[in-house]
Amino acid sequence: MALPEELQNQVDYHTTIDNNRMANQAAADSKRAKLETLRMAKDIVMENHKTAAAGTVIGATDITAMATTLEAFVNS
Repeated sequence: MALPEELQNQVDYHTTIDNNRMANQAAADSKRAKLETLRMAKDIVMENHKTAAAGTVIGATDITAMATTLEAFVNS
C-alpha cells in the first residue's frame, strides 16, 4: 500500500537530510584522517632529521611526500 503524497514527501525529505548528513560526516572523517596522516608524517620526518647530517633542511615537500607515502600504504 502506497503512502499518501504528503507522507511520502516527508519521508523523502528526511531521507535527503540523512543522506546529506552522512555525506558531510564522511567528508569530515576523511579530512580528519588526512590531518592525522600529516601529523604522523611531520613526526616521522622530524625524528629522521635528528640523525641527518648537519645543515640538512626540512621542507614542506618532505612532510607532504611522507604523508602521501603513509596514505598510500594505509589505503593499499
